[in-house]
Amino acid sequence: MSRTLATARRVLQQLSHDPRSIVLIAAMPSILLLVFRYVYDAQPGVFDRIGPQMIGLFPFIIMFLVTSVTMVRERTSGTLERLLTTRLRRGELIGGYALAFAVAALTQAAITTAFALWVLGLDIALPWVLLAFAVLGAVVGTALGLLASAFARTEFQAVQFMPLVIVPQILLCGLLLARDQMPDVLYAISWALPLSYATDAFTELASSDSFSGDLLRDLLVLIGFALVAVFGASLTLRRRTA
Repeated sequence: MSRTLATARRVLQQLSHDPRSIVLIAAMPSILLLVFRYVYDAQPGVFDRIGPQMIGLFPFIIMFLVTSVTMVRERTSGTLERLLTTRLRRGELIGGYALAFAVAALTQAAITTAFALWVLGLDIALPWVLLAFAVLGAVVGTALGLLASAFARTEFQAVQFMPLVIVPQILLCGLLLARDQMPDVLYAISWALPLSYATDAFTELASSDSFSGDLLRDLLVLIGFALVAVFGASLTLRRRTA
């Protein structure tokens, strides 16, 4: 555990010295949410209905991008190779990165949720549940970024994984069309995508004033996706890019 915490501390220190990463993590979701809010300025009800889904979507995408690119950079620079020549095990290494980016995800989600509620006036009956799902969505994006980074040889290739991992989820998660209105094949596929459960949760939060069994199911499934992705990342971790 101490080696995992030490790894997490090092990654957070690196992120804190990278202004571009700080802006991308801390400010970009709020900026995108602000733009989305004023796109529908003449229809405030639209923001109350779809805004929660955007709180889940934007951090999910950004944390996937930041995590995957950072991990590939660590590998190509030789940092991972040097760390793995020490007593640090692969699980501890991935756990440290996951913990560091989870802290970043928590910070990002808290800022984005607070901005939506107190600045943009998003009307939600369960703000703390909204925050919990925003954090969890960003953590799932982080976990998928860790997993995807194992298959990328360059930072550019890590970015190229976005159309493969992110775009299909946006199309099938129910954001553009209710999933039960999709063809049977696409509907079946959508059940295997974490963003579907996040979208379902945020859609319910837009109109619910109680924590339902469906929300609990979505919460547990998203936690499961994050754990499986982190475990997969630890199994597929390579010392360096060939």
